[in-house]
Amino acid sequence: MIDFTRIDYLKEGNGKQKRAFAVLNKYKVLEKLSDFSPILAGTIPIQIDIDGSDLDIICDVKNQFEFENFLNEKFSEFDLKIETIKLNETDCIVCNFELEDFPIEIFGQNKPTTEQNAYLHMIAEYKILQEKGDNFKQKIIDLKKKGIKTEPAFGMILNLENPYEDLLKF
Repeated sequence: MIDFTRIDYLKEGNGKQKRAFAVLNKYKVLEKLSDFSPILAGTIPIQIDIDGSDLDIICDVKNQFEFENFLNEKFSEFDLKIETIKLNETDCIVCNFELEDFPIEIFGQNKPTTEQNAYLHMIAEYKILQEKGDNFKQKIIDLKKKGIKTEPAFGMILNLENPYEDLLKF
């Protein structure tokens, strides 16, 4: 299986993955975030992205206030939108901006990145995609193009009652 905790696999991927690798390295995004155990999650790593899909970078953040200041300092040259959201009664930081042709979303939560739902969902989705093949993958992409989010798309095809929870069982 691909080691999704590193981005080296992007170098050998499709065109969008290769561009993502180049952009992330050019701007040293993961290098700047290295103290927060960043992982690129979402649809681009598992090749079910559509036009406009963002690069989702999850981070393990102990102090939300310090992380927000860090983001403002390290990525100040970009038009940042930073907000605090509640996820399961926990404050999380979400930072959005653009790098070249990629929307970027940095998500900071006080939880190890390999235990965050974004990572766990991506791993489950990757395994399902490997098992089900290209036709299944295309059905997911087609649903996403119709505006359906990733987890609900998997839920629809797999008849999952609660896809956000049920995917964690895979």
